[in-house]
This record gives sequence, structure tokens and C-alpha cells, in this order.
Amino acid sequence: MARKKIVYGLTDKPPLPIMILAGAQHVLTLFGATTLVPLIFGPAMGMDALQIGAFISCVYFAMGVATIIQTDPRMGTGLPIVQGSSFSFIPSIMTIIGAYKAMGPNVVMQYVGGGLIAGGLVLSFIGYSRIVGVIRRVITPVVIGPVIMAIGFSLAPVAIQFNAANYWPISLLVVALIMFFSLISKNRYANIFAILGSIIIAYLICLGASLAGIFGPGHPAYIDLSKVANAPWFRFNVVFPWGMPKFSLLAFGALLAGFFAVMIESIGDYHSCSYVAGLDDPTPEMISRGIGAEGLNCALAGVFGAVGTTSYTENIGLIGLTGVASRYVVRTGAVLLILLSFVGKLGGLIATMPSPVIGGAYISLFGVIGALGIQTLMRADMGSQRNVVIVGFAFLMALGLPGWIEKNQELFMNPAYGQLISTLGGMIWAILKTPMAVAGICAAICDSIIPGTPEERGIGVRME
Repeated sequence: MARKKIVYGLTDKPPLPIMILAGAQHVLTLFGATTLVPLIFGPAMGMDALQIGAFISCVYFAMGVATIIQTDPRMGTGLPIVQGSSFSFIPSIMTIIGAYKAMGPNVVMQYVGGGLIAGGLVLSFIGYSRIVGVIRRVITPVVIGPVIMAIGFSLAPVAIQFNAANYWPISLLVVALIMFFSLISKNRYANIFAILGSIIIAYLICLGASLAGIFGPGHPAYIDLSKVANAPWFRFNVVFPWGMPKFSLLAFGALLAGFFAVMIESIGDYHSCSYVAGLDDPTPEMISRGIGAEGLNCALAGVFGAVGTTSYTENIGLIGLTGVASRYVVRTGAVLLILLSFVGKLGGLIATMPSPVIGGAYISLFGVIGALGIQTLMRADMGSQRNVVIVGFAFLMALGLPGWIEKNQELFMNPAYGQLISTLGGMIWAILKTPMAVAGICAAICDSIIPGTPEERGIGVRME
């Protein structure tokens, strides 16, 4: 990642107008990806438009609070890192939705909240107690790469079968616009807001076609603005908006895979952010506080009725493009995000997004996430037969094993085993049916027991 000359350093306070505008730019950069995560889960768990709008507002509030905590040098890294909705939790939460969907979206969110609170507190303990230093020894690029590849590529059915395939013309238009704005256009702002701009253009086309009668009710790209009229102007239900959390080993086990992926991603992001901000590599203490804050933020997201959080690479890239590395700018963006969360009409408007538009954005985003895993592997020696075999084995198992595990649930959860063993078996089942967990477990075991030099494994290679 190229480093631009720093205009405002970590502890600099720009003039208020610049601080607000630069903070708003961070919000706009994370807006698309952070909004897409609740737009995946809402329809999957059977939420109506009003519930999805409220869900989006919950997410904005939680991400704003999480960013303030992570940018505090006493509780987090103190780096200018934005926290947003984590894609790493998508497979895990889909498992929870599959298990509890029949009970309704509120109950699903109560189990998600309970899992985030329990798992977040565990991750927070791992970070603040500095146990993360021990875990870092087995988290090499050979392990990180397959995990990130599994996150992106395993979501292909969500992107294509459940969204893009509903109406290909609009989905492919979104993909084409994203490629044009991000890769072909030389306009700086078009590059920065490629995803957001593409979604807005496609949405306006769908809206125009809906108002003109070209897309009628029932068409996948039809937009019904009456749902926005029913949304409240303001929302103040912040704590446990879906009801008190429910705890289950299945939900906790499923989310463990997401927490593992968040930890690996975040460690890499701390290095990248330090680099683009013109700072030295993060110290072990900073990394420990950062992971502790990640866990605390996920637990708070459970309290606020949102989804898991993680550090956002897109916003680190924004720092590299603008040279504005002030933590105060990022915190201003967080305050703006919190204020937006109270505007119920905004969430209601976003909830009218047609599935083909979302599908086009998913194709681009999930593909890029998978490709970032390949990019991570470049830090290791991929000319080594050792690494080729380990990565190939881990990734193939990630794509193949979860489907078999899901179909053979009775092998793990059987009343004949007894309540305790059956419950623990359900937890193992939830972990092994998650592609990124399988990739991480297989890669970590093989990378740890098969002899290899530090250079081969990518240890000590600067994560830029």
C-alpha cells in the first residue's frame, strides 16, 4: 500500500470544518459495506422492511461506539481505525439463522446477541490478558490466506443464487459500474466511492423504472417507497432492542469461527494502518489492547442489537489516499455515524434496496475479499511445495467439508449421547460447518507441525 505524505498526523486536530468533512468521508467509505451486512441477514431471518430499517440503525450506532473505543489509546490501539460490520460473521450467523429462524427474527437476534456477548467477552479477555501474543505465533500468512479466501469465496451462493440471479441485468450493471469507477476512472472521488456510487446509480434506475410502471410489485427490482413512509423519523430504542439476549452453545460455537477470523484480520489491519499513518509497527501491547477492544466492541454490538464488528481495510486505504491520519477525524466520523443511527427514516430508505442491486455489490465485494486472501499468501513463499500443499488442502477442505458436516448433524447431536455430549457436539458441528473455521484449523495444524523456515511461512514479513 503506497504511503502518501501525511497531512494530519495521528494526534493532530484539523480545523473543525475539515474535521467534519474528513470524518463524513470515512462514514461514506464504510457506508456501503457496513449497510450490506444487515441487508444480508434481515431478509434471511424473515424481517420486514421496518425491522430491517431498525436493524440498520442498530448497526450504525454500534459501529460508531466501537470506533470511539478502538481509537482510544487506553482501551484500544489508539490508531485511526474505523470499526464496521464484519463479513467474517456471515457464515456463522447464517448457521444461527438456520437453527432458530422458525422462532422469528426477534428470537434469532436474541441468540445472535447472546453469542456476540459471550464470544466478545472471551476475545476481550484474550486481548487484554495478552494471551493473543501466544496465539499470534500460529497465525502466519499460510494460515491467514486460506481463512480470508474461505470467507469470500464461500459466500458465492449468497451473492449469486439468492440475490444477483433474481434479476441479472441490474446485478451485472452494478458490477460493471464498480469496475469502471474503481479501475478505469481516473477521478479520485469516483475511486473512493466506487461501491457507494454504483449502488446509488442502480437504485435510482430501479426507482425510476418502478415509478414508471416498468417494474411492478413482485418484480425483484421493484421499490416500494410506502415502506419508508411507515418508518419512524427517530429511533431511541438502543439497548437490547430485540429483547433480552438468549445464550446457547450452538450460537456461541458458530460465532467462534467469526471471532477467530476477526482476530487474524485485525492484526494485519493494525500493521497496515500504522504503515499508512507514517508510524512504526504496532507494539505487542497495542495489538493486545486492539484485540481486547475488538472483543468488547462485539459484546457491545450484542447489547445494541447489531452484528459483530471488525477493523475496516477500506478506511485504512482512505488514509493512504488522503494523508489524513488523525484519530480525531475518525472519531468525528464515529459521532456522525451515531447521530445517523437515530434517524429511523434513513434505515427505512436503505431497507428498500432491491436484492439484485445488493447481489451485484456482493459479487464485487466477496470476490475482492477472497482475492485479498491470495494477496496475503504472497507474504509467504508460495514457490515452496510445503506451502502449496498446506494451502491447497486447507482451502479444499473449507469448500467441501462444511456441506458434508451440515448434512450429518445427527453424528454430532444425538439424544442417545446424553445432554452434555450432544450439546458439545452441536457446538463442534456449528464450528465445522463454517468454511473459514475449517480453513483456519486445517492450515494452523499443518503449518505448525510440518517443518518450514520462517521465510517459507512468511514470519517477520512486513504486512503493508
